[in-house]
Amino acid sequence: MTERARDRTRLVGLGLSALFVVLAGKGGYLAISSAPARAHSVAKIDAPVRADIVDRNGELLATSVTAYSLVANPKLIWDAGDVARSLTSVFPDIEVADLTENLSNEAREFVYVKRGLTPRQRKAVFDLGLEGLRFEEESRRAYPRGTLAGHLLGYTNVDGKGIGGIEYALDSRLSRGGEPLRLTIDNSVQSAVESELSAAAAEHDIQGGAVILMDAHSGEVRAMASWPPVDANRALELKRDDTAQLNRATGAVYELGSVFKPFTVAAALEAGAINPTDLFDVKTPMEIRGYMIHDLHPIGGPASVTRIISESSNLGTVHINAKLGPRRQKAFLEVLGLMDRAPIELAGSAKPILPERFDDLSAATVSYGHGIAVTPMSFLDAFSAFANGGERASPTLVMDETRKVAPVRVMSALTTDMVNVMMREAVVNGTGKRADVAGYGVAGKTGTAEKPVDGGYDDTRNVTSFAAIFPYDRPQYALIVTLDEPKAGAERGDTAALNAAPTAGRIIERVAPLLGLAPNFEGVRPAGAELRSASDERSSL
Repeated sequence: MTERARDRTRLVGLGLSALFVVLAGKGGYLAISSAPARAHSVAKIDAPVRADIVDRNGELLATSVTAYSLVANPKLIWDAGDVARSLTSVFPDIEVADLTENLSNEAREFVYVKRGLTPRQRKAVFDLGLEGLRFEEESRRAYPRGTLAGHLLGYTNVDGKGIGGIEYALDSRLSRGGEPLRLTIDNSVQSAVESELSAAAAEHDIQGGAVILMDAHSGEVRAMASWPPVDANRALELKRDDTAQLNRATGAVYELGSVFKPFTVAAALEAGAINPTDLFDVKTPMEIRGYMIHDLHPIGGPASVTRIISESSNLGTVHINAKLGPRRQKAFLEVLGLMDRAPIELAGSAKPILPERFDDLSAATVSYGHGIAVTPMSFLDAFSAFANGGERASPTLVMDETRKVAPVRVMSALTTDMVNVMMREAVVNGTGKRADVAGYGVAGKTGTAEKPVDGGYDDTRNVTSFAAIFPYDRPQYALIVTLDEPKAGAERGDTAALNAAPTAGRIIERVAPLLGLAPNFEGVRPAGAELRSASDERSSL
């Protein structure tokens, strides 16, 4: 063998020796490392288990379950590309290039590969026997009732931190663990409300909707629903522009239309500006600074206050408000809480859109629910005073006596009683006929408002509502149904009388027995009962 050949042989030998040293070093490192070479072990993260959320009866709404995340230590991985490609058999959505880059970074010892593995995915990864991987045991939020109360509950992110609804609003309380957080809602009532809202959505092809049921005496919200519904288990998968993310009960503001009329009448009666027996000209249109106010379906001739409410006369309401005046109107809306966010335990409670100033024109339109936009929750908070003898109880979603605020008197019991008689007439003989429920004597008001657009209103798109109190002879509960853009058709219409009112009636019929209310077929005060004057019993508003 020549000298040159011997040199080549020595060089090859040295190269092989160096390779063996590298392999031995890598093997030694893997052997002595505290981290396992294969995805066989599970590391448990010690942290307080997030508290459960239950309904008022203790039925489970949200809980924490054990989940697994797949993590990697790049320092223990021999071929990052091979590991990344192998994992696509379990996780087809993995970006191989990105994962390869992350697994190749030996400056790191911890990389998340996939979080929230199902048991089947965990076993599949385990069976691959790849180096440098391990599982971490985590606590993951689960909502066993699916879409039930989805918007109200909210959801958590992958790290278990609340980012929506009650989960966000009371995150610190829930993250400490301990006793379950008990909400005011009743699962059975909530389910009935959501079912009827979904039925209305299908029947009237709505863009969105909301229903809130509240105990007016305690302020406890017994049901809150928003449509489209959301499944909190899959909320993180929703796109940012998905409309299902919006809780329309507290996060959307609407011009609600004629459901505001009882407030206008109550304010005028309370201030002594009118008497319940007064008559008003609702035949002649009224002009205010070039804006013509009239009724689409004129009553004709003088109309009583009760008839103005029951037949929903805009013109009559403006005449009543003219007696009250903008200053007292604004003061009444303020004490009702309609000039601010609803005081509810949800961070997404939206601010109202108010007139720039309360002049004669804005005061006129606000009197019948235009030119002011509020959330259904804000409205119901104010409207609930009609079911509580004139006192407004602050709404709450949490069963906790220490959180409750003393009710605020917004009008006298006498004023409340008179307006309730008028709203009962609206249901018996007026625009709310389809909301009445035998044995419970519903009192309420319809509202149909054209949606505002640049430069005016769109007469092809409506927001319809029905606000109610029940039972009429012993008021306790307040309800609002709001439907966004219901469609007209051969079997249906786009006014509140034809969609929101019957939806409210079906809800009351289903939930009244669940609320423990026995029907009363005798002794219910009829509509049109004799009304007394409020001039002898007024508040200081």
